[in-house]
Amino acid sequence: MLAAAQRLRRSSDFAAAVRGGRRVGRGAVVVHLTLPEQTGSTATPSPEPARSSGAETSAPRRAGFVVSKAVGNAVVRNKVRRRLRHLVRERLADLPAGSTLVVRALPPAADASYARLGADLDAALAAARSPRGRRSR
Repeated sequence: MLAAAQRLRRSSDFAAAVRGGRRVGRGAVVVHLTLPEQTGSTATPSPEPARSSGAETSAPRRAGFVVSKAVGNAVVRNKVRRRLRHLVRERLADLPAGSTLVVRALPPAADASYARLGADLDAALAAARSPRGRRSR
């Protein structure tokens, strides 16, 4: 189980992570990752960031989970949520301090094995952390 300081609970926290983070979908999961560099760069014009940036470096890494009814009934959704929570707990320390992660389960997650969920999560996190390349048209 994740510590209370590492969990996202308020809908405003989820909304900020989904709107401001990078979205990557792989297999049965979609990952929304907000890194601390993204949040600190938006507030640079004001004189406050000198104090708030120090707080961001000690800020905990936080994670939240979205498993909708499309995944399955309550038993299936809770099984998927427990599996994802355990997988994320192992990988949360690899993220930079102050990161916010939202993992959204897609309907195929209901039938996915633990190993497949782990592989999908690893691939999505790697893609979300890599720098964005320019797309050629």
